[in-house]
Amino acid sequence: MSGAFILSVIVGYFILLLIISRLTSVGAQNDTFFTGNRSSKWYLVSFGMIGASLSGVTFISLPGQVESSGFSYMQMVIGYMIGYAIISFVLIPLYYRMNLTSIYAYLGERYGGRTHKVGAFFFLLSRVLGASVRLFLVADILDFFVLRHYGISFEFSVVLTLALIYVYTFRGGIKTIVWTDTLQTFFMLLALGVSVYLLGGQLGWDNATSGVRELGMTNWFVTDAFKDSNFFIKGILGGLFITLGMTGLDQDMMQKNLSCKNARESKKNMIWFSVILFGVNFAFLMLGAFLVMYAQQHPEISEALMKMEPDKQADRIFPMVALQGGLGSFIGITFLLGLVAAAYSSADSALTALTTSTSVDFLKVNEWKDKGKAERTRKWIHIGMTLLVLVVILLVNAFKERDVINTLFTVAGYTYGPLLGLFFFGILTKRRVKDRLTWYVCIIVPVLIFIYKSYEAEWLNGYQSGHEILGVNGLLCFLGLYLLSTKSDRVSLKQTVE
Repeated sequence: MSGAFILSVIVGYFILLLIISRLTSVGAQNDTFFTGNRSSKWYLVSFGMIGASLSGVTFISLPGQVESSGFSYMQMVIGYMIGYAIISFVLIPLYYRMNLTSIYAYLGERYGGRTHKVGAFFFLLSRVLGASVRLFLVADILDFFVLRHYGISFEFSVVLTLALIYVYTFRGGIKTIVWTDTLQTFFMLLALGVSVYLLGGQLGWDNATSGVRELGMTNWFVTDAFKDSNFFIKGILGGLFITLGMTGLDQDMMQKNLSCKNARESKKNMIWFSVILFGVNFAFLMLGAFLVMYAQQHPEISEALMKMEPDKQADRIFPMVALQGGLGSFIGITFLLGLVAAAYSSADSALTALTTSTSVDFLKVNEWKDKGKAERTRKWIHIGMTLLVLVVILLVNAFKERDVINTLFTVAGYTYGPLLGLFFFGILTKRRVKDRLTWYVCIIVPVLIFIYKSYEAEWLNGYQSGHEILGVNGLLCFLGLYLLSTKSDRVSLKQTVE
């Protein structure tokens, strides 16, 4: 494929996004940007959330894990399903009863204004770091395989990407994103389906099926290595807590759900989304198995991968096979569209959620009487968040050889623990905690978890915790809040909500 053709495909994709933005942002105001006027169709939200949940990291990384981890990732997917059920039947009804624009307003009602801002701060920190790293990883792939060969710098491509995301989201906000995420999910799944079909045909379906079985298609559970981070109990619990924290307590993900007409439609969206996502994750692992077998049959691909740094080999196998594996231009085109869609479906909703949380949780622009001033303020915040993400991405690129990526992901993961503790202490108990004390718990516990993670293998004879540590983080925050709470002066959740 020529560089001009690749760029024309990407430009055509952006033009389509801009057309959707134009059609969905007619008469848009702040309510449109924040909640989509509560008019989103549940099936569009459900389908679009698949792309936002997978993101570019899953798109390029999950298939590459199969050679080392088989299909054990399905342990976490089972945990996801449990987490989505809790979100559907516990959190969504609560958010709708309180008619929330930002879910962190619940913390203000339950604890007080300081805790409201604490929750919003942890979200902002988590999402800025997470969105920046996710977009960086995709931009790095595009830079390595495509753009640098045509004289387009990494910095220019990132600036242009964020500028285009801003342009198609600054008016319609979440209303636009519901539609653009639907389009982007379609391209992601198209890339997945085309890749599986073409690779299966090249391998021969009988050989491909037997090879997938050997790579663990039916062997999901790791039961013989309790100390390892992917032991099955850790995997299931990790998936559960990741879903509760990074979906149920994340403004980015829940803002789409809150754009539905009512709680019933929002729950329907979440249930169908979780079912479809289960199958999509399994399909990505199938793709990973096909990629491994294809690389084994083509030594030139394996040799090229071996020349890369070990930590990049898994992420590079899918783009290398799609773009340089000799399978034709169609798989390359769909891969590029899927990769760009994966990056954008994550980044556009992140910028919208960051703008919403800053506007509503800190400045409370939704309560201002001057609607014109509120809308102008929101637009400036949107610009500010776009520039902040740009700065973080450029810093990640400058220090990428120093393991900053894993560090940022680790920090972002720790910050969801306090949100778990705050929300579920408020939901499961009626005890009151002084508003000014919650901050200390939310800072101290993640620091203790970080220290423990740094030395756990040494202290516990090689034991490694997995993603379930997020639940431990939340539990310790819960216990800390309990120790600081009082039996007298009790608060009723029902009264708070009503």
